[in-house]
Amino acid sequence: MEITSTWFAYLAIVVLFCFFLTNLRRKKHLNLPPGPKPWPIIGNLNLIGPLPHRSIHQLSKKYGPIMQLKFGSFPVVIASSVEMAKIFLKTMDANFTGRPKTAAGKYTTYNYSDIAWAPYGPYWRQARKICLMELFSMKRVESYEYIRAEEIKSLMAELYKTAGKPIVLKDYLSSAGLNVISRMVLGKRYTDESENSIVSAQEFKKMVNEWLLLNGVITIGDNIPWLEFLDLQGYIKRMKVLSKKFDRFLEHVLDEHIARRKQSSNKEDYGSKDMVDVLLELADDPNLEIKLERNGVKAFTLDFLAAGTESSTVIVEWAISELLKKPQIFNNAIEELDRVISKNRWVEEKDMSNLPYIEAIIKETLRMHPIAPLLVPRTALQNCQVAGYDIPKGTRVLVSTWTISRDPALWENPDEFWPERFIGKAIDVKGQNFELLPFGSGRRMCPATNMGLKVIQATLANLLHGYNWRLLGGLGPEDLEMEEIFGLSTSKKIPLEAIAEPRLSPNLYGFQ
Repeated sequence: MEITSTWFAYLAIVVLFCFFLTNLRRKKHLNLPPGPKPWPIIGNLNLIGPLPHRSIHQLSKKYGPIMQLKFGSFPVVIASSVEMAKIFLKTMDANFTGRPKTAAGKYTTYNYSDIAWAPYGPYWRQARKICLMELFSMKRVESYEYIRAEEIKSLMAELYKTAGKPIVLKDYLSSAGLNVISRMVLGKRYTDESENSIVSAQEFKKMVNEWLLLNGVITIGDNIPWLEFLDLQGYIKRMKVLSKKFDRFLEHVLDEHIARRKQSSNKEDYGSKDMVDVLLELADDPNLEIKLERNGVKAFTLDFLAAGTESSTVIVEWAISELLKKPQIFNNAIEELDRVISKNRWVEEKDMSNLPYIEAIIKETLRMHPIAPLLVPRTALQNCQVAGYDIPKGTRVLVSTWTISRDPALWENPDEFWPERFIGKAIDVKGQNFELLPFGSGRRMCPATNMGLKVIQATLANLLHGYNWRLLGGLGPEDLEMEEIFGLSTSKKIPLEAIAEPRLSPNLYGFQ
C-alpha cells in the first residue's frame, strides 16, 4: 500500500513537472507586450502606489502605449494611447467584453448580478438591453427632468440658508445627488427622516460611501486567489457586513413597490413610476430570455443608487475647485450665464446647448479628473493579437484614460485647466472620441451616460449662476489642495470648503 501511494505521488510530480515545462515553453514562444519583470507571487504590485493610475502613468512613459504588468497571479495589459484604446474598445471590442471575478462583484452586487460586474453572456446582454431600451432610453431620461429640476432648486434653497458661512460642498452635492437618483430609481426620497424610515439619511450616505470604497480597492485575494480565504486586508468582512445592510434596505423597497402594485386594481392606471417599477414589471415578463430574479432587481437598483450619486458629486466638486483656482475662467462662465440666461430665472436643461463655455468647463473637468481613470477592467475572451503582441485568453485589460488625457501630443499644456481648448471643437464625452473617454466606450460603456451628464450639467450651471463662490478667509487660489484619492471614482482627498454668496433675487431661492 505504501509503495503504491509513493508511486502515485512520484507520478503526480512528473505530470506536474511536464505541465510546467509545457506551459513555460508555450509562454516563451509568446510575443507579450513590454513591461517590467514581475516578482514571484506579487508580480508587479510592488510598483503600484496608493494612486494606481499615477503609478501606471509613469510606467507607460517607460514601456509605451501598450505594456504588460502582472498583478499577483494575473497578467494585465495597459492601453494608454488613443490608438490602443480604439483597438480594445472598438476594433476588437467583442473580444474584450469579459469582466474579472472580484470580491466586490461577488459580495456587493449579488454575485455579479448587476450591469457593471456581470460576466459576458446572455444575462449581461439582456441587462444591457434593459438599460439602453428601458431604464435609460431618451424618453425615460427626459420624463425625469422635473425631478432633476425640483431637486436642484431644493439644493439652491439649502445653500441660501448658509450664505456667508463656510460649507463642505460635497455634503450638499451628495445629498442632492442622492435625492435625484433615489426619486428616479425608487420613486421617493427613501432617506427622508420619518417614523417609517428604514435607514437614516446619514447612515445611508455612509453605506453608499462604503460601497464605493469597497468597489474600488485593490484586494490581495482578487490578485492572489489562494490567499483570498485569509482576507488579509479585512475588505471581504466589510463587504459581507455592508451587503446585509443594503439587502435589508432593498428588501423593504421591493416589498413596498410590490404592495403598491397589488393595491392598484388597474395595471394600466398604475403605470411605471420609477426604475424599480420598470424592473419589477420586467421580472414578471415571461418573454425575457433569462428570468430577472429578485436579486437581479436589487443589484441593478444598488448599482444605480451608488454609482449615480457618486459621479455627479465628484465631477461638480472638481469643477468648482478648478474654477476657484482660475478666477478668470470663473468670470467667463458667469458672463455667459448672465448673457444667455439673465438673472431672472434658473438654468434649465434645454439651455445647455446655448452655454458652450459651461459645457467646455465640464469636458475639461472630465479630462483632468476622469471618474474612472483606468476604466473598469475587462478580460480577453479568446487568444488574440494586438499591435503584433500576443494577448492570451483571460488577460485583464485596463485603459488608462488618465494617461490619454495628459498626452502632450493630443493636448496643449495638458496639466493646465483650460476649457477654451474645447470651444469650437466637435469632441464629446459619449465614447466616440477616444481622446476623451470618461464614461468608457463600446459594449461595456456606462449605459447611464446621458442621465449622468444631465445631472452634472444642470447642477454645475445653477451653482455658478446662483452663487458667487470664494475660499475661506486668508486662502488664495494657490492654497487650494487638489490631491486625490483612488477608488471606484477619483475624488478629492480633502473635500472643498468654500463660502457661497447668493447673486440672484431672494424669491428665486424661495425666500422673500
